Amino acid sequence: MIVAPILIARHAYASFVQLKTAQEHTIGTLIRALEAKDRYTAGHAQRVAKFSSYIAQEFSFGPRRAERLRYAALMHDIGKLVVPNQLLNKPGRLTEAEFDRVRLHESVSVELLRRIDFLAPVAGDTTTEAATAAVEGGLVEPAIIHVADAFDAMTSTRSYRRALSQTTAFEELRRGSGTQFNGVCVEALVAAIERRGESYGAGHEVDDHDWAVAPPEAGTGSAGLGHFMAEEQGAKP
Repeated sequence: MIVAPILIARHAYASFVQLKTAQEHTIGTLIRALEAKDRYTAGHAQRVAKFSSYIAQEFSFGPRRAERLRYAALMHDIGKLVVPNQLLNKPGRLTEAEFDRVRLHESVSVELLRRIDFLAPVAGDTTTEAATAAVEGGLVEPAIIHVADAFDAMTSTRSYRRALSQTTAFEELRRGSGTQFNGVCVEALVAAIERRGESYGAGHEVDDHDWAVAPPEAGTGSAGLGHFMAEEQGAKP
């Protein structure tokens, strides 16, 4: 009677370790595939996962929920595996057809996450409309990733625009609070970064870039879609 519970506990723990190893292997394989295709996007995924974890800590997520969020954040752009590199890194504006092709990665990413059992609960769409709906339905994870993704996009140099300053990125997130971004998630990220005394964006980047064409000082928004989206909304790019 004493030995049996110990054996059961050992078996349960061994099964947990095996499952954990399998999960890590699944994520690692997909991230390596993304790295092989686009080294920059892979670095972006790691930073989005870090910023998402910051927000999770502000919200006092439990360990399991925080871990699933980190995995989902790491894989939020995995659908870019189906997008040609010349579109991901295009320095000029996208055509309407190119825009639609790049946007395809969002639905592919969500579908891939839904097919992985342990990530399915947080596999919500991270587009603005879907993230807002998810929050209203009690699932805040897509909104967290949406904010973390936007912050890193603004504070990173990309082929179509040099990095913005952290101050500018915070201002843009707050300007979009309540419409483009979930305001609570925005304030949680700002508070977490400021509390840590960290700085990102212009003057604080650590990644080396080797662009065929030097990025302009000013340019488009996240994912290289800014020109087209701004024109649709009647705003300046």
